[in-house]
Amino acid sequence: KGGGPTHVLPQERPLHCGNSGTTARLVLGLLAAQPFATTITGDQSLRRRPMRRVTDPLTAMGATVRAADHDGLPLTLLGGRLKPLSYRMPVSSAQVKGALLLAGLAGGVAVDLEEPGGPSRDHSERLLRGLGQMVGVEGGWIRFRPGETIAAFDASVPGDISSAAFLVGVALLADGGELCVEGVGLNPTRTGFLKVVRRMGGGSTVIEEARGEALEEPFGDVVVRPARLRATAVTADEIPGVIDEIPMLAVLASRAEGTTVFHEVGELRVKESNRLELLAANIRAVGGQAEVSGNSLAVTGHDAPPVGRVRTDGDHRLAMAFSVLSTLTGAGVDIDNIVCSDVSFPGFPRVLATITGGRSLG
Repeated sequence: KGGGPTHVLPQERPLHCGNSGTTARLVLGLLAAQPFATTITGDQSLRRRPMRRVTDPLTAMGATVRAADHDGLPLTLLGGRLKPLSYRMPVSSAQVKGALLLAGLAGGVAVDLEEPGGPSRDHSERLLRGLGQMVGVEGGWIRFRPGETIAAFDASVPGDISSAAFLVGVALLADGGELCVEGVGLNPTRTGFLKVVRRMGGGSTVIEEARGEALEEPFGDVVVRPARLRATAVTADEIPGVIDEIPMLAVLASRAEGTTVFHEVGELRVKESNRLELLAANIRAVGGQAEVSGNSLAVTGHDAPPVGRVRTDGDHRLAMAFSVLSTLTGAGVDIDNIVCSDVSFPGFPRVLATITGGRSLG
């Protein structure tokens, strides 16, 4: 509440970010330039997620952070006059990158960032450029030089491809028909999921139809028909671009011919749940084969009807990914908490029932 990123009003009570790591981390960046203290907290799941990857560089810029000994929320951030930042990020993370760019915007200081292992999603950079700010890439570094104050604006936000991925998964595994998901964001740093499913056999059945751009974000329709899937390898350099879609890709791999390996997916251990271990355990719980070895996940496909109970630990992406399996003929998949899907996809059970003709979610 206020007059833009350089004029934010103090809050008397802690800001509760629910289950949203994106909200918590981006807000931390914005608050780092404000001359007052703010306490940030969240639900039980969010309080376990690492925040030092954001607060350490913000501290280097001049903010002060008071937190418990563990790496998580709640924490109190005292903002102030920031200084420029040149920072090699320890992990590729769109949330961390966005937080630091917002801190630079709010504080009116330059920010230079280098991401390891390939670029993460670039929504923040595109948005800032679309609003007239100077953001470029030079020698693998993101260079941000904040300009004039951003005025109020209206914009259309394309649909989230991470949410659309579950509908794409339903269509790929269906017995027949065709599904068109309209108005989906087709940002190249977010379409890694579509590239992987094409490699798995959806090359001729998953089609992107571009329609335009909104604040430099390309969007369009995705048309999907069923496909016979085969195994693939998802390499370490692909992971930053598919990190949120790995649950859906792993579920698809459990129905594909052969063994699919996801390399360097240890980051899944610090999502809304220990997503890596739960993903493998739940695939086994419904009759599939999945093993975690170090930071890699191997999933072997089969064609028997999936039957079993899925434990989500309140993780919305696990709930939705395994709900896709419940739409298969002969399936008996029981999701322990489908309601948690509301975190990112309100009304998901209703939408799924609509496109599957009312088939139960188990």
